[in-house]
Amino acid sequence: MFSKCKLCAEDVMHFSAELRPNVVLCSLLEKWFPDEMKRFKEIAEIEDLSRRKQFEEAVTLANNVVKSDPGDVLARACRAEALAGLGQYRRALSDLEPLCVCSANWPEGYFRKGLILQEMGQVEESLHVLVHCLSLDQHFTLAKTELQKRLHQLLSPAVENVKVGLRETVQSASPHLWSKELAGPAQEDVQDATALKDAEENGGASWSESLEKRSLSRAHSLRTHGCPVGPEAEEGLKRVCSAPQLGDQEKGALLKRKLTMCEAGPSLVYSVGNKQKKQGGVLQSCADPDPVCSGTETAGAAISTSMPCRAIPLELLQASDFECSLCMRLFYEPVTPPCGHTFCKSCLERCLDHTPHCPLCKESLREYLASRKYNVTTVLEEVIKQYLGEEHFERKKSQMEENKELSDLTKNVPIFVCTMAYPTVPCPLHVFEPRYRLMIRRCMETGTKQFGMCIHDPRKGFADCGCMLLIRSVHFLPDGRSVVDTVGGKRFRVLQRGMKDGYCIANIQYLEDVRVSDAEELSELQELHDQVYEQARAWFRNLKNRFRGQILQHFGPMPEKEADIQATPNGPACCWWLLAVLPVDPRYQLSVLSTMSLRERLVKIRHILAICGPSPTCSSSQPCS
Repeated sequence: MFSKCKLCAEDVMHFSAELRPNVVLCSLLEKWFPDEMKRFKEIAEIEDLSRRKQFEEAVTLANNVVKSDPGDVLARACRAEALAGLGQYRRALSDLEPLCVCSANWPEGYFRKGLILQEMGQVEESLHVLVHCLSLDQHFTLAKTELQKRLHQLLSPAVENVKVGLRETVQSASPHLWSKELAGPAQEDVQDATALKDAEENGGASWSESLEKRSLSRAHSLRTHGCPVGPEAEEGLKRVCSAPQLGDQEKGALLKRKLTMCEAGPSLVYSVGNKQKKQGGVLQSCADPDPVCSGTETAGAAISTSMPCRAIPLELLQASDFECSLCMRLFYEPVTPPCGHTFCKSCLERCLDHTPHCPLCKESLREYLASRKYNVTTVLEEVIKQYLGEEHFERKKSQMEENKELSDLTKNVPIFVCTMAYPTVPCPLHVFEPRYRLMIRRCMETGTKQFGMCIHDPRKGFADCGCMLLIRSVHFLPDGRSVVDTVGGKRFRVLQRGMKDGYCIANIQYLEDVRVSDAEELSELQELHDQVYEQARAWFRNLKNRFRGQILQHFGPMPEKEADIQATPNGPACCWWLLAVLPVDPRYQLSVLSTMSLRERLVKIRHILAICGPSPTCSSSQPCS
């Protein structure tokens, strides 16, 4: 009945109809606790009978369960629901009363009690119980809805009757009431409850007058005896006077309802302490005979305040019961999709890279994949840690070794075989192949957020040189594809090639430009750089607006001229931006990428600009050779 998970605070109401029991946990519970599982199956049968409105059969089955175990909280709650379905509200309430006392932190019990009180016509008591339910779980959606509905019915008087109700309320108060001394809250509550009970039994109307007088007297006494009256209390008193014109009985009930804010304060919320005063203590109230049962059982004498903690039979504990059906190893970060089957998180993700279906039952997991919330099954993980500590340590150790191997940026570096990439130049990617989905996910999980980019080579598989890409962001699409925003980093040369889980890997060596130390040579290099930069600016200005807009949208503006052209190992950023936007054959671009001489790179770019310069529309024609 909780609307949000107590661990991750996720909304579970949306998925409640789709979720199925955890297959692994159910099989383990059947093996370890067969008697308890039998009892829970009987409770599930009772709930199913109530859903199908077969209330008499549900009560009969619930009586049998309660008779065998008088302290069964769930069986009593289910029996109360079935009795309410038969209209036997007092008998249902007698089941819920001890549950709400002995299981004081169970909001569902208070919610069911509030509904039954509403059906019995005890509106005020029903509101109190629903408020207490929400104090235990503020995200209880059903309780919120029910409380809003009842408050709307009570607090929406007709506007034209407000003045009439105010005048009648004032006139009905005798002068001597305003001098009445402040009575104790507990005593007044008992008097109000007694008056209400007498009215129900005798059908008289005189009780409303005395109740109205006592309520007004208590409101005045709070003021005269120094009780702090804040905005909430003021609002409560105003609402009393804004009641519409009602009959005597209705008016007294309304006054009793409105003045609860000042007259009783926190004592009106159903608490264990309050019930001890009214029922002679918790133990006494729980020991009263149960009118529903056969006289041999009591309504809560054996009910414990919490479920007993059961130990797992060690002789029945086997590591094979906790093996992933995909990797055949001990569960590591076990996750359970809505179908109920459990897998290692990484194993399930790899399967969903290929098809959005459960690997075992083939049920569709499209919504689960779209949410991308692979929450760990905490119960299963805690059981493994506590009872299979040594096996879990070895499993975790092997996983950490695999991650450490994947985080090395010189050995077994993942290679994306696709297009040319350049240092400092953005390179957006649309990732849809399962092997590259896995590669991108591993780069993110290991924390490196880097991989190599190379163009295809027909003989070797991929080129001898490439550029590292740094992942800036990943936007996952509902079907598992992703749009990856990357930017170029270091250049590298491939030393050794390999394959891992379908994608290419390589041992690499990073490339850096050879620095020029001679002053005269450096001055000439700076002059050459300035000439190429001005030539490139002129070429870019002469492009048609359509071509210039496309370049700006994809690659961004041309980088500014740098004061120190040897500040980075890759040289000026403008060279790589020009190499990316100029219409050049990829093989020629690769030769420029692999050179470690800035002078040679500038000469080649100047040669390309000289060819493209006379024709501003060259960017839309065939690449320059």
